[in-house]
Amino acid sequence: MSMPQTQPCSTVEEYLALERQSEERHEYIDGQIYAMAGESNEHADISVNLVRELSLQLKGTPCRVWTKDSKVLSGPAIRSYKSIKGLFSYPDIVVVCGEPRFLDDHRDVLLNPTVIIEVLSPSTESFDRGEKFWRYRTHLASLTDYVQVSQALPLIEHFRRQSNDEWVLSTVSDMTGSLHLASINCTLRMSEVYDRVSFPEEEAAETSSSE
Repeated sequence: MSMPQTQPCSTVEEYLALERQSEERHEYIDGQIYAMAGESNEHADISVNLVRELSLQLKGTPCRVWTKDSKVLSGPAIRSYKSIKGLFSYPDIVVVCGEPRFLDDHRDVLLNPTVIIEVLSPSTESFDRGEKFWRYRTHLASLTDYVQVSQALPLIEHFRRQSNDEWVLSTVSDMTGSLHLASINCTLRMSEVYDRVSFPEEEAAETSSSE
């Protein structure tokens, strides 16, 4: 995410009209439109690894995995397209179980994700951890799991919604470990999530050993 590309207070209607004609992706937050930044090689590798692992395990189930070109609305119910309230975002990975529900006949804004996974980037990490997660858990009643995957070090943070609507955090940081998503019966092995990804400490060790 970068600085707003339009003046504040664009309506939902204006944003959707722009986005449906644009070749680039933009997120919308309460009247402001933000261009999506490019991704690093590490971000791309991790995203592909996650999609591969999830799609294989979800084959033949009522759930499916969608990639980062799928918009999700998390905000108050839209009663008027003239509104400026809400967050339209492009999560890195979305799992949808059952029949997808959409905002309108364009079928390009999802309303009922089950699992959302964000691969954290330096420019968006604070937003992904803070306000974005707050909006996800506040406005997405269908959401059972929110997963944050670091690209700077081997670390996965998993937030699970409880029956009392509270969220519980668990983490995995051991490359031999794994994360089980009970809601979709999928297991993410750290070695597969971080396949082909090198971390700064590893690169420094390889450089030292070659000198």
